[in-house]
Amino acid sequence: MDVASGLAASIRMPVLALLVDRDAETRRMYTEYLRRAACATDEAEDGREALVKALTHQPDIIVTETRLPGINGLELCRLLRQDNATRTTPIIVVTGDGLDENVRRAAAAGADAVLVKPCLPEALFAEMARVLSLSVALREHARDLREKATEQLARADALIKRSNANQRRTIMSRAYNRRDTAEPPLAPPTLVCPECDVPLQYQRSYIGGVSERHAEQWDCYECTGGCGGFQYRQRTRKLRRI
Repeated sequence: MDVASGLAASIRMPVLALLVDRDAETRRMYTEYLRRAACATDEAEDGREALVKALTHQPDIIVTETRLPGINGLELCRLLRQDNATRTTPIIVVTGDGLDENVRRAAAAGADAVLVKPCLPEALFAEMARVLSLSVALREHARDLREKATEQLARADALIKRSNANQRRTIMSRAYNRRDTAEPPLAPPTLVCPECDVPLQYQRSYIGGVSERHAEQWDCYECTGGCGGFQYRQRTRKLRRI
């Protein structure tokens, strides 16, 4: 017994497989192999055609490439999972993007399995047999686990990004030299006391703000008539008692 026959014996036949790929030669290669394994096949070359055939022909399993004209493979998965008629239909995604992030995205979209190109027909059929041998309940449970894991990874990524952003802000904040100085960037204006109209005597300035680029200057004065201390904010040009 060859590999295809052995695998075919492990699942109920015949099986109708919908093959979705923009490349006709790839579809032909898979179709020839699957038909020798007693699988019936249907084909679609873009996402819209695949969606229509999946809903109308009700295939037992769907194999889709990710890069499709019209509706891409991941969006096709999401749409199929939203329809009651195809919500539990096994979906295998075949992708040329083997990065972990792309594999997670395919699983989050609803794929039961993800294969990376180049994918031989034997490997595809073996994965089809594995997925089809699982019960609907097991597939739904596995999908729920993948969705929860994907959500947790997304939350973890968001927390890491937020932490990195806060750390960068903290580092920038610490790097900025806030200081008291008697030689501020902006010349302190000549002011009079708002209470007794005598000249205010300049004491020092405080340079603050969120960063060097968005610095602020406060000038401190003392009333020579004994009214006390005052502070002048350069940005708002307001004087207040301190």
